[in-house]
Amino acid sequence: MYKDTTQAELDNVLAGAVSAFHQYKTYSLAQRANFMRTIAQEIEALGDELIQTAMSETNLPEARLLGERARTLFQLTSYAAAAEQGNWLEASIDTAVPEKTPPKPDLRKMLVPLGPVVVFGASNFPFAYSTAGGDTACAFAAGCPVIVKAHPAHAKTSTLMANAISTAAKKCNMPDGIFSHVYGAGFEVGEYLAKHDAVKAIGFTGSFGGGKALFDWANQRKNPIPVFAEMGSVNPIFILPEKIEAESESLAKQIAGSITLGMGQFCTNPGLLITINSESLERFIQHLKRELKSVSPAKMLHQGIAANYAEKLTKALAQKGVQLISQTDEEIHDGKGLITLATTNGKTFLENPILHQEVFGPYSLIIQCADEKELLAVAKALEGQLTATLMATSNDIRAHQELLNYIQDICGRFILNNVPTGVDVSLPMHHGGPFPASTDSRFTSVGADGIKRFARPLAYQNWDDEFLPDELKNANPLHIWRTVNNELTKNQIN
Repeated sequence: MYKDTTQAELDNVLAGAVSAFHQYKTYSLAQRANFMRTIAQEIEALGDELIQTAMSETNLPEARLLGERARTLFQLTSYAAAAEQGNWLEASIDTAVPEKTPPKPDLRKMLVPLGPVVVFGASNFPFAYSTAGGDTACAFAAGCPVIVKAHPAHAKTSTLMANAISTAAKKCNMPDGIFSHVYGAGFEVGEYLAKHDAVKAIGFTGSFGGGKALFDWANQRKNPIPVFAEMGSVNPIFILPEKIEAESESLAKQIAGSITLGMGQFCTNPGLLITINSESLERFIQHLKRELKSVSPAKMLHQGIAANYAEKLTKALAQKGVQLISQTDEEIHDGKGLITLATTNGKTFLENPILHQEVFGPYSLIIQCADEKELLAVAKALEGQLTATLMATSNDIRAHQELLNYIQDICGRFILNNVPTGVDVSLPMHHGGPFPASTDSRFTSVGADGIKRFARPLAYQNWDDEFLPDELKNANPLHIWRTVNNELTKNQIN
């Protein structure tokens, strides 16, 4: 059992982070990258102890955790490479034109770190979205110290990861306070951190309630700060007529696998299947029902998530006009997920906002629209999502351009003929979306572009070359891409 970090201890941690920031922000991109690579090495060195500890705390299987650890190491090393490459700095230079009237000054701009960042560990990804996950990696790459609040559901795992980061910090001669690890079973520690003047940004992955609370606290401060919260999403899948007519069985198999992957405990789990009533839909439902029945329930991450799923599932199924299609046959106990499929019509869905809410677990609701007009109305009524998926033939796409136009406005990732589960760690990936999927749809929490969340633009005007940061000097000693007089180049300035 880990004791909550006291306010006095938090004050010391925050003071240390502020002191570390003024040193760390002067470190080169190569020094930051070396630190991140060393963290990856230290995590890998934890070996089987890390996997076994996470298995005991989360009910996640070994294969899943091995894959997630590999992803976490890749995040650290790939973001390190991106930090060194420097594209994220968005360096731009306009050289002076003194003969212009009025004279044009020399202007040079780049992104600089914000300051100490608080990262909240996620319950469903004990490695990749937690202590040494993407938010922490991005903050280090940007030049920011990090304070991690451990998720209470896997505090031992979090502590092992924190120790690895601290060991790496010592090996790389990082300043004291570059990384801290704190505990809090309730909301008090999180609230204190969100409201503290020393904190300059927050990274969060979790529930809408938790993310919105942090967002509100941060914006009620005397000096508001950005909160990059990735929250709930129902990730609708729109299935168009020709596609469901031609591929009802294969679609059902594909979608069932996505619904039940990880017992539905992914933020990209497809919670809504939206289509038009037809004979093909009836065939699809029978195929989907059979596929879901073939999946054995497994334990959810912890009892808290299992209880929350049961409560929200009961509430969703109790709504007027909702019909149960399929549920796990075997008796559910020990925190297992009850695999469930239900349906309702478009009119009911449009009139009941409760049906729009995420039910975090192996559950999906089929929306049977009367016609294409109602299908479009449902699309228009949906809130912001991390993803939206279109199952469609080429003919379907050509015939539904207005629908596509509305769908792309509500999501951060628009998928064609694939499922939303599975988030690739790469530069083109966007993991975010319009509110309430996230608090700022302009930014991603996956991929090296996420580094930009923890930085701000700073313009230098008329500075002598020797006093400029290396990123903006005439000789371009770091050999990074820069926009010089409106031309993207690596060339030095003569």
